[in-house]
Amino acid sequence: MPRPQKSRNICQLPIHNQYGPIGKNFSTVEKVQLGVDELETIRLLDFENYNQDEAAKQMNVARTTVQRIYDEARKKVADALVNGKRISIEGGKYILCEKDCSACIKPKRLRNMECIHKNGG
Repeated sequence: MPRPQKSRNICQLPIHNQYGPIGKNFSTVEKVQLGVDELETIRLLDFENYNQDEAAKQMNVARTTVQRIYDEARKKVADALVNGKRISIEGGKYILCEKDCSACIKPKRLRNMECIHKNGG
């Protein structure tokens, strides 16, 4: 029996949760679902330039977990880009940071996000 999945700390929800090819009927394009925690690893590692140890501390998971989440996220994004699929960002087990983000290791990088604490679906 696998261990229960630990909630990941997420500092912000995406502003937009759907991306896809232009010029096609969006609802008929095949969808790739990217979890909120997968987007968070991309944000932390690629956009904020955290290393994997910093990202793991930020998300309150092991470094190997961050690496696994990131690898899966990259495969999904590559599939969508190469094969013309839309990306839908939703789901996952996460905890959204408080407005003051006291748990965040580098709060200055959050760019004044206004977060509320809740469990993701």
